[in-house]
Amino acid sequence: MSESFTAPAEPTAVETVIIGAGPVGLFQIFELGLLGISSHIIDSLPTVGGQCTELYPDKPIYDIPALPVCGAQELIDRLLEQVKPFHATFHLGQEVTEVRPSPDDRIHIATSAGTRLDAGAVVIAAGVGSFQPRRLALAGIEQYEGRSVHYRVKSAAEFHGRDLVICGGGDSALDWTVALCGKARSLTLVHRREEFRAAPATVQRMRDLVAAGKMQLAIGHAVAIHGEGHHVSALVVQTHDGKTTLQIPADQVLAFYGLHPKLGPVADWGIELERKALKVDTEKFQTSVPGIFAIGDINTYPGKKKLILSGFHEAALAAFAIQHHLFPDKRQFLQYTTTSPIMQKRLGVGGESH
Repeated sequence: MSESFTAPAEPTAVETVIIGAGPVGLFQIFELGLLGISSHIIDSLPTVGGQCTELYPDKPIYDIPALPVCGAQELIDRLLEQVKPFHATFHLGQEVTEVRPSPDDRIHIATSAGTRLDAGAVVIAAGVGSFQPRRLALAGIEQYEGRSVHYRVKSAAEFHGRDLVICGGGDSALDWTVALCGKARSLTLVHRREEFRAAPATVQRMRDLVAAGKMQLAIGHAVAIHGEGHHVSALVVQTHDGKTTLQIPADQVLAFYGLHPKLGPVADWGIELERKALKVDTEKFQTSVPGIFAIGDINTYPGKKKLILSGFHEAALAAFAIQHHLFPDKRQFLQYTTTSPIMQKRLGVGGESH
């Protein structure tokens, strides 16, 4: 009896693949779409948004042009609305496991879910790579994580009316301390020393809240956690002098000890790196491998600034470089969305009378 054999499916031929569905990756869909180039976008997370959605969906952003203030999740929602006309194909919850240039100048992409794509160009917009929060290193912490111990805030409303302990001394810890003080039933901030790494104005606001008796500050580090089942009842903190132990009542704990950024499989794709970032030029934002581009926090070049705003600029220039890479004989000229009938048609707004 012979065994049946199913050959792997042939890869799907596509124009471009974008790796990373954060704000910069989403805007790359838009910039390519304006030039008539279609996109497939892959992300290891089950939803779009990258760090904006995963780490600070409720946090306000103030430096997006024409939007004086915009929530991180709101920014993602607006970008998704903006790219709708271009009908990008999303492959979510899949990690890219292989990026391999072919002899015919095409690029083979494979994912952990078995997706195989044959792309004319690839844009890596993977932020800092995959990232994992630094966890509370306490015995038995696993039973509480995701239920009463959290490393990010998905919905601030979940912590209203709760006995809340926040651990950490950076911007995330201080921002959420100030934001949730007065909304939580009780709030204690725990940090290992008197000095903080957060914005001075936020630190002062926290100290004012402590002085007003609206919250507590404990200088020390967590040494144990108490609770039953998945529910925390107290966090045990040893003060910095090592002599006193505090038992702080809590039913919810937020720990902001930063992230472990991991470049992951990107490091194995044969692309030139500099300090765990992909080296690019500032004309095309192309990496050391022809046809593979990198935008946003994953790249580096002289004068690089890790801002969403900079990533948007990089996406615009990368789109023109990709157009030239895919269609080298096509004459390029700059068109404006306000006046170009071709671009207005691609956006679905052409032919409207004003």
